[in-house]
Amino acid sequence: MLKEWATVISWQDGIAKLRCETQAGCSSCHSRSGCGARVLNELGPQTEHNLQVNIAERLEPGQKVELGITEGSLLRSAFLVYMTPLLGVIFGGGLLQWLTQSDLYSVIGAVAGGALGFVTARALASRLENQAGYQPVILQIGLPPDAFRYQHDNTQLPS
Repeated sequence: MLKEWATVISWQDGIAKLRCETQAGCSSCHSRSGCGARVLNELGPQTEHNLQVNIAERLEPGQKVELGITEGSLLRSAFLVYMTPLLGVIFGGGLLQWLTQSDLYSVIGAVAGGALGFVTARALASRLENQAGYQPVILQIGLPPDAFRYQHDNTQLPS
């Protein structure tokens, strides 16, 4: 099971809205300025992701929860998203190359096959997104942000 911590944005009627922040590529340290993987992650379009998870227990904004998703469903999703368009490119280009013996038509077939593969992947993903195995689950719930209070006492310890 792959695990990640998220922050609760809101909870209403059994649905928690959560925010996950993208971690460094290896997640093995908290180096901010010297890590090349972290710099590459920040170059991308989105460094935080919002999602909704069903949970009956009331959660407070700012509370941390640990999410989990099975490796198998993540691998199947990645295979669907990456391999379906790639197979479309290969088969579309190969088919038109075989039929026409022209490179120009091979390129057109590859582009059309990739587009068809992308549309197919989107259609299949929309059918899979509501299945329970493809939804993240809450594994642990942290304490609410106001659960700990630190009060500094000016009294000195006895000597």
